[in-house]
Amino acid sequence: MAKEIKNVEYGLEKIFEGAQDFLPLLGTDYVEFYVGNAKQAAHYYKTAFGYQSYAYAGLETGMTDRTSYVLKQDKIRLVLTTALKSDSLIGEHVKKHGDGVKVIALWVEDARSAYEETTKRGAKSFMEPTVEKDEHGEVVRSGIYTYGETVHLFVERKNYKGVFLPGFKEWKSDYNPTPTGLKFIDHMVGNVGWNQMNETVKWYEDVMGFVNFLSFDDKQITTEYSALMSKVMSNGNGRIKFPINEPAEGKKKSQIEEYIDFYEGAGVQHLALATDDIIKTVTELKARGVEFLPPPPQAYYDDIPRRLGAHMDIMKEDISKLQELSILVDADEEGYLLQIFTKPVEDRPTLFYEIIQRMGAKGFGAGNFKALFESIEREQALRGTL
Repeated sequence: MAKEIKNVEYGLEKIFEGAQDFLPLLGTDYVEFYVGNAKQAAHYYKTAFGYQSYAYAGLETGMTDRTSYVLKQDKIRLVLTTALKSDSLIGEHVKKHGDGVKVIALWVEDARSAYEETTKRGAKSFMEPTVEKDEHGEVVRSGIYTYGETVHLFVERKNYKGVFLPGFKEWKSDYNPTPTGLKFIDHMVGNVGWNQMNETVKWYEDVMGFVNFLSFDDKQITTEYSALMSKVMSNGNGRIKFPINEPAEGKKKSQIEEYIDFYEGAGVQHLALATDDIIKTVTELKARGVEFLPPPPQAYYDDIPRRLGAHMDIMKEDISKLQELSILVDADEEGYLLQIFTKPVEDRPTLFYEIIQRMGAKGFGAGNFKALFESIEREQALRGTL
């Protein structure tokens, strides 16, 4: 069993005591993607992942420079935004990066305070505190840049009763495929360039008061051909977790280098979406055409009882069923987890998704790293980018 948790003998509660309370975060409010065609992207996420129509803003609502579709599944909200004209920063973002995450919006009690506290600690401003109003009340939003061109928006909505944000209307659609069991965003992973991980970690510590509670080096995350390093940042209540990856020297090009090359800079690599029944969720996603990474070899599944140890006594899932679906299993001192990763969901080999079910485990599947990255490398070899 891989030991992932730094200072594990003190427990997560002890580690989180180091987190600052000047930026209390209530959760993830939404994630906004800049995309080439929001209407078509929305259809894909509804059809393939089971998101529901939620809200819309565009020409019909008085928005003249962009169109945004908001999708919802349980606590997850995705915003898909497209430029309506060529002279647009949104369009330039898509031209450079392809479809990708622009905004990680964080739900806060006080967006003004969040902006003041982070900018005085060195954050670069994206949007000064702005009050947006309609007949349903008001929302205050502010924002700062993080790695690359990615943005954290602080969203204060305690005085708002509308469907999403001022300027949006309810999006009613006759086409709403059933949900697939996705519940909330467990974590979001960012890829940064060579020698940028530690400075990004320090930024989260200094600017946002996060703590680094898990660390992986290139000896833990390595295969015959490539390696990477990763540190996991978390806010004080543990609701927001951002692993940060950077490449490490290897014989061939790592997945992080491939991402940086095609995204043309640092950005969000993947969103990990939680489910209460990964077997049911993955079965449904595969039936809807979602493509996952190829399975690890037979030896991986034969070794599960040894790696899980005492946790095998509480494991509910049939290993043969997990193998049939290519689901990975790992454990830490707190319990076990089940996870699986999609192939990139766009033509550029950049953004993908993780589906995760936690059965007590607080880690990120360190015991799966070798099998996972060998699977990714097989896909890289097919693309000619390894």
